[in-house]
Amino acid sequence: MTPRELLIIVAVLFVARLILTVRAISVPEPGRLKTIAREFLDPFIYAGLAAWVLITWVARTYYIPSASMVPTLMVHDVLLVDKFEYRFHAPNRGDIVVFPPPIPTPDDFIKRVIGRPGDTLRISNGIVYINGKALVEPYENDRPNYDLEIKNYGIYVDGMPLDPSQANIPPKRMWTSPDTIPPNCYFMMGDNRNDSEDSHVWGFAQVGGTFATGPRAGEAAGFTGRAFLIFWPFDQAKILKP
Repeated sequence: MTPRELLIIVAVLFVARLILTVRAISVPEPGRLKTIAREFLDPFIYAGLAAWVLITWVARTYYIPSASMVPTLMVHDVLLVDKFEYRFHAPNRGDIVVFPPPIPTPDDFIKRVIGRPGDTLRISNGIVYINGKALVEPYENDRPNYDLEIKNYGIYVDGMPLDPSQANIPPKRMWTSPDTIPPNCYFMMGDNRNDSEDSHVWGFAQVGGTFATGPRAGEAAGFTGRAFLIFWPFDQAKILKP
């Protein structure tokens, strides 16, 4: 956990404490009404300001609506997402990322980064290979029941290429080679491999510029941030690691 993430956690706990520990006040005496009002209101004002700063600049909460990331994330989990980190470096393999997918939807998606720009990627007999090496994936719920390969400037699933009009597959001019992930593109997968609408369906997630093709071609692309903490339910709170 980075120092910034620790600061976010401390700030969230501080806000929660302010809300939950308003000082007990006895029956007001004459002339003390303003003091008592401030004792009640100040903690909520401070909490509101702190929450606004956190949500606007540093972190946001994200609610898990589906089972696509089981067993790492369960339905109804609430996460903290670091909005600041990717201003300084690109996503790392294994990061759990919140992002706008290249398909029409009002909601962000949450998936794990599996392939990064310049990687080769294939899935064979349920095993994911990056740059020719099998990934060790202890977080995986089940192995993919499909084969996949990035080749010929496309993503091939069970031997058939994804349709660029339905998935984000950049045109040839944006690739550096026919069998490596293009610049600014990422291959995303859910941990619950066979119950996840991810890059094997809608193509690459993308950082910077605009989606090249697919249903949202021309719209701004980018990553919202990295999920780093489950904080609800409290009895299942934990730091998320790659």
